[in-house]
Amino acid sequence: MGKFEKDGRDLLRALGGKDNVSAVTHCATRMRFVLNDPEKAQKKAIENIPAVKGMFTNAGQFQVIIGNEVPDFYNDFVKVSGIEGVSKESAKSAAKQNLNPLQRAVTVLAEIFTPLLPAIIVGGLILGFRNILEAVPMSMLDGKTIVEASTFWSGVNGFLWLPGEAIFHFLPVGITWSITRKMGTTQILGIVLGITLVSPQLLNAYAVNGTSAAEIAKNWTWDFGFFTMDKIGYQAQVIPAMLAGFMLVYLERFFRKHIPEAVSMIFVPFFSLLPTILAAHMILGPIGWTIGSWISMVVNGGLTSSFNWLFGALFGAFYAPLVITGLHHTTLAIDTQLIADFGSTNLWPMICLSNIAQGASVLAVIFAHRGDKREEQVSIPSTISAWLGVTEPAMFGINLKYVYPFVAAMIGSGVAGLFVTLMKVRANAIGVGGLPGILAIRAQDYPAFLIAMVIAIAVPITLTLAFRRIGLFNKIDRIGEELPVEVQEAPQDFSTAVHAKTPIASPLEGEILPLEKAQDQAFAGGLMGQGVVIEPTSGRVTAPFDGEVSLLFPTKHAIGLISDEGIEVLIHLGMDTVKLKGKYFTAHVKQGDHVKQGQLLAEFDLKAVKAAGYSMQTPVIVTNSHHFQVDPTINTLNIKHAETIMQATPI
Repeated sequence: MGKFEKDGRDLLRALGGKDNVSAVTHCATRMRFVLNDPEKAQKKAIENIPAVKGMFTNAGQFQVIIGNEVPDFYNDFVKVSGIEGVSKESAKSAAKQNLNPLQRAVTVLAEIFTPLLPAIIVGGLILGFRNILEAVPMSMLDGKTIVEASTFWSGVNGFLWLPGEAIFHFLPVGITWSITRKMGTTQILGIVLGITLVSPQLLNAYAVNGTSAAEIAKNWTWDFGFFTMDKIGYQAQVIPAMLAGFMLVYLERFFRKHIPEAVSMIFVPFFSLLPTILAAHMILGPIGWTIGSWISMVVNGGLTSSFNWLFGALFGAFYAPLVITGLHHTTLAIDTQLIADFGSTNLWPMICLSNIAQGASVLAVIFAHRGDKREEQVSIPSTISAWLGVTEPAMFGINLKYVYPFVAAMIGSGVAGLFVTLMKVRANAIGVGGLPGILAIRAQDYPAFLIAMVIAIAVPITLTLAFRRIGLFNKIDRIGEELPVEVQEAPQDFSTAVHAKTPIASPLEGEILPLEKAQDQAFAGGLMGQGVVIEPTSGRVTAPFDGEVSLLFPTKHAIGLISDEGIEVLIHLGMDTVKLKGKYFTAHVKQGDHVKQGQLLAEFDLKAVKAAGYSMQTPVIVTNSHHFQVDPTINTLNIKHAETIMQATPI
């Protein structure tokens, strides 16, 4: 009998049986299921399965976190269920059956904007910093701004406009590239199309309103003899770029089917790109600009009308539920359009406050459950993550689990949203959606936004503790009642002395970061265990201690080890690198080998992996953190092989 056969049978039963499982696959840490009826999944029963460390639903897939033993679990599950596994991509395709048309549209929108987020966020921080330099009078400078008082900072301010303009004015280039990337067509054509929307030959979109129709007709038109076309740019415009990008994709797909392969290299790009550019400037651009303007006017109108307090309160309260559904991705396009049309957005400040409120509720739970070391491994990183703009660990790991903190955060966010709406607080850009978000706020709105931040922290904390005390919205965490007992794996018999600390050396060279900086939320939220993240600068992977290779994934992107003291460590090389199917990775050990600290485990081609579009950010996780107190020792930004990155102490 396999190690996980019983757990596999229990999981199959809790998922609703064989008939309810449409597809199953796994990655390095999780079982991924596509369920015919997700409502049949009995989450409480799944939580009580010893091998299960957590679960969540994403993009139509029901994901069950197992840890570094997931290959063995998967094999035993397939054996007892009789269900044949599929590839990861096939599972994603099958998962679409669980998405309605709106969810599918939102998923596409999210997949378009997600690759752009790092640039948009850093652009927001840059513009926020410029805001402080050029728009905030300083009493210590006799009422002058920093730019007015300092030649150096004036130069810095001017220089920083270079990346700011590149990110926001040329946003259509990123959008059209991302659409072609998402839809699997020629990405360079998407980039060229985007450039034609923001070319210096065109009248800048920001100058259109200040240019008369007569001047546009005289100086900013193409004259084709029997008709003319305006030379209008679409800087920072979202919808025109999206319409043009999708037209390019579908034209390329059409012509690839109908043009012989021998000449496709010449004629497919020609017949796809030129008609799209023409349509973008003649039809799609004007239509998209109009639609975008309507949307931004409706939102801005709602937030500046006599009923703005109601709009602000409702949006502030219900933004967090939008995150659960994925609909929150639509607000990014609206924010961008508001900034393009009005120079600032009154929507983003409420989004920032919602993130702060979710983190505040988790902080209250930490206080209420102080001493619960196991929960703190999730709750403390989740609070930090939420206050730095990523709320999923806080919501899924703590607040939705207990419900009452989530409701408290919604109310606090609603009150803060009402306040900033009444005070007419606006943001110059989209920034980090947490405490650093104040950098994106207009300088004159700093005092009001600071008060709103206090509201977004104080109200959720107060209500979370009050709801817990009176039992409101609370069925599983009442004062005087014990929390439900979780079924744990039987403690292992470790030979280590009770308080002996075991150092864990770095398996990589590179930049070391706290775990909450991990790009994958399952790692960042501590669901897999505690540890650190390394951005490698070389492709050598060495053993962090003396022990045994307990897992070597077939794609060589994940290595599990057990130290002689019983510490289980997972080295997950890169994000989504499972899709490379072992390409660029070379293993120098095999599963079951005993290794010495510093011994070469694997190598990878860092440049090739990055060129293929994958991040090599590597979580190094102690997966049995419930048996060990894990203390990261991040004393330097850059780490080398054999330097200690963690200490593990038996609990």
